[in-house]
Amino acid sequence: MNIHESAEDYLEAILKLKEDQGMVRSIDIVRELGFSKPSISVAMKNLRENGYIRMDDDGFITLLPPGEKIAQRIYERHQLLTEFLTQLGVSPENAAADACKIEHDLSDESYERIRELTIQNRDRHK
Repeated sequence: MNIHESAEDYLEAILKLKEDQGMVRSIDIVRELGFSKPSISVAMKNLRENGYIRMDDDGFITLLPPGEKIAQRIYERHQLLTEFLTQLGVSPENAAADACKIEHDLSDESYERIRELTIQNRDRHK
């Protein structure tokens, strides 16, 4: 499952938009990520050709199982890293922005240690 960081961001955005809105079109991704329509069009074409998404005749985008798996993994990492950084005292805005930068490059081993520590801290503060 070796894809580019930008593709992971697109898949994560599709997942979040689907959860928030129910249906996703390219224009929604343009608004969410702030990229141009042509850039999003090219990205959606690449994701479609690589079997990560399906686009129906009305332009609605659906994650296919490989795309869903990647999107869930990145989204979970993003949420947990944001929580971890917030626990350290980082502002929520900076924590979310930094988590977005970290989520793609962090090793599985480091992520697991951060995950364990974050859950322990969460349980302590219940």
